[in-house]
Amino acid sequence: MTQSSDLQRRAFLTGAAAAATGWLASSGNSLAGPPLQVPVWTREQGAAIVSPPYGVPSRFEDGIVRRPRATPPIPTAASSGTPLQHLHGIITPAGLHYERHHAGVPAIDPDHHRLVVHGLVERPLVLSMDDLLRFPSVSRIHFLECSGNTATWNSGNPKWTVQDTHGLLSCSEWTGVSLVTILGEVGLKPGAKWILAEGADAAAMSRSIPIEIALDDAILAYAQNGERLRPEQGYPLRLFLPGIEGNMSIKWLRRLKVGDQPFQSREETSKYTDLMPDGTARQFTFTMEAKSVITSPSGGHQLRGPGFYEIKGFAWSGRGSIKHVDVSIDGGTTWRTAELQEPVQSKCLTRFRLPWDWDGGPTLLQSRATDSTGYRQPTKQQLITARGLNSNYHFNAVYGWQVGEGGAVTHVV
Repeated sequence: MTQSSDLQRRAFLTGAAAAATGWLASSGNSLAGPPLQVPVWTREQGAAIVSPPYGVPSRFEDGIVRRPRATPPIPTAASSGTPLQHLHGIITPAGLHYERHHAGVPAIDPDHHRLVVHGLVERPLVLSMDDLLRFPSVSRIHFLECSGNTATWNSGNPKWTVQDTHGLLSCSEWTGVSLVTILGEVGLKPGAKWILAEGADAAAMSRSIPIEIALDDAILAYAQNGERLRPEQGYPLRLFLPGIEGNMSIKWLRRLKVGDQPFQSREETSKYTDLMPDGTARQFTFTMEAKSVITSPSGGHQLRGPGFYEIKGFAWSGRGSIKHVDVSIDGGTTWRTAELQEPVQSKCLTRFRLPWDWDGGPTLLQSRATDSTGYRQPTKQQLITARGLNSNYHFNAVYGWQVGEGGAVTHVV
């Protein structure tokens, strides 16, 4: 920790303690009040074990759920966002991981599911799930982000929460077989440069993947956060490409075909390309660049009043680890260095925090991340100058929340 951040932390702790004392006194909850009562749940037996046998969150947490940004016209071709404003740490519970489906969630019997590996290989293979489970496994923690996350190039809604603006982002521990292991089993022929990955859903979702990405850190994942994949995350098998736009981590994976050029699938010619100002399409935009967002306070929050708060958020980069996060409490006029919370890992969400003494006036909160390559999150104007306003993907500009004089926090349109 730097001397500057140490001083900020001390100031925050001192101020927070003073603020907490004042708040408790005004609320009549000091120790000088009435004797502490024994609550009813302490005077009776609780629920028996294995009720339910597969644990679920407390009923008092039932409002923390995935939500679509708007009612989708086609429920099976839609997305829902992770409630980032309610999460703790960096792991997203499997039941809250964002969804993006193109033809609904197939109900696949794992005993009948097969993965075919063919094309420019020496020994084509058909693998069952039992076959895959016999290979050595790897487990790594990585974020996954939809390329269409944060679609605010030229639109917005003051009522949007961080779940609406950045909810197509989650982070899990992924377990499975390294793709390199399977490619070693089949043997690549000379000229092998691309792999077509195809899903078993009704859309047969498919994407072309450069061989260098496949040989890097790709995983054939069958488990997430210690349990087998949930159906909406690709059960029983998905491809997982760390740091790469989410649509390429094909769910319900059934086929890998090796070729010498990209396969120009539907998703590569009619979707998931960026239309540039001169009318050309920027194709194969794989990597998710450095990005950050403040999750507390964020859209929909209501501050109690002037005093000490802790600004908290996430930063991430598909090119490596997060090295630095700056936070502005005056709309970008000045910036302060935020503290990064361990662990700080490659292609993984990193939490940041900064103590903040709100004076009660209107202000704009912003954050910007710098990754291990030295790349810094651009301003919105820098991004628009480079790529125009016709794209729906890869919006990673500096982002902010407006705090009103009364403490209401809203999305900046």
